[in-house]
Amino acid sequence: MSLSAAVPAPARVLTVAGSDSGGGAGIQADLKTMLAHGTHGMSVLTAVTAQNSLGVQGAWELPAEAVRAQYRSVVDDIGVQAVKTGMLSSAALVETVAELLAATDAPAVVDPVGVSKHGDPLLAAEALDSVRTRLLPVATVATPNLDEVAQLTGIHVEDETGMRRAAAALLDFGPRWVVVKGGHLPGDPVDLLTDGTEQHWLRAPRHDNRHTHGTGCTLASAIACRLALGQDVPTAVRGAKAYVTGAIAAGFPLGAGIGPVDHGWRSRTV
Repeated sequence: MSLSAAVPAPARVLTVAGSDSGGGAGIQADLKTMLAHGTHGMSVLTAVTAQNSLGVQGAWELPAEAVRAQYRSVVDDIGVQAVKTGMLSSAALVETVAELLAATDAPAVVDPVGVSKHGDPLLAAEALDSVRTRLLPVATVATPNLDEVAQLTGIHVEDETGMRRAAAALLDFGPRWVVVKGGHLPGDPVDLLTDGTEQHWLRAPRHDNRHTHGTGCTLASAIACRLALGQDVPTAVRGAKAYVTGAIAAGFPLGAGIGPVDHGWRSRTV
């Protein structure tokens, strides 16, 4: 028996996102998360950033044709069992990726990245309408934080009632499920997962650790991995939340600013 016949390929997950040169978020965080989940991670690069623990010093968007070529190269030959999107930066890229996702028979996890952990803008203001009308309608799961919720819906969430209102407004744009991430609210972090019928409140302890760079990318990627492995959405999101909570607890300092979560926390031996 040949080696290729004896060893089946792992589940394949594709990230469509920007690069973080500091390795804490973006494509780099996605691929680390995919490895930690036992899947084969693949990437479509949308932008290059000069980024470190202090913030984003520069960003350079790739042309839409380069993004489309990368996507088709991977999907047409290797295939995918889930896709995760992150930084798309412009209306042209949002619309290109939305078109590609619509033609792909795999669940899509959309992290509608608007700003970095340090407050640096990563999505052009004119692209917001394309996110609402083109990208969210093709999402299996959308995972906005409260800043992104405000950008997309105009709702400024201050409590769990506001999270329900925001989730309903986001579902009106067309995703099948929404995770409204409430980690910026006071108290223990709580997220709301809903499809408009079911509501799942996901609670976790708050860890006293400022090194949380990459949490949003990591959660969305972990959800995509678990969907690729055959889990249903509520199971996938719960498992992803547990993984990210552990990664936050193990986050470590790098540079002079905010360090990353530890994507390898479950297997760390040193």
